[in-house]
Amino acid sequence: MDKIQILAIIAVLFFITLITRFILKGKLRTEYAIIWGLMGLIFLVFSLWRQSLDLLAKFFGVYYAPSLIFIFFFFMIFIFLIHLSVVNSKQHEQIKKLAQEIALLKNCLHNTGNG
Repeated sequence: MDKIQILAIIAVLFFITLITRFILKGKLRTEYAIIWGLMGLIFLVFSLWRQSLDLLAKFFGVYYAPSLIFIFFFFMIFIFLIHLSVVNSKQHEQIKKLAQEIALLKNCLHNTGNG
């Protein structure tokens, strides 16, 4: 094993441990934990079995195999940003609806208090 391979394995194991701690402490929602956990496992496979990256690069027609990692990261970040945008939009609508309901409740309370 090369030094870089050992370093990659240690980094991925540290990453998976960090994700596991966040899950156990309740700081990371399950849906995001699954995504990050799968990414960690994928990179663990790439770290342990270095030829897998070359095989995938050959399959997809990528000339320089390490660039496949950057393509993968870009694609995953793009998908994750779209997901976060959808969640943000949904929460924005929920907050707006709640604010309107609170305003109506305050108005009802104010009107019944004066009547």
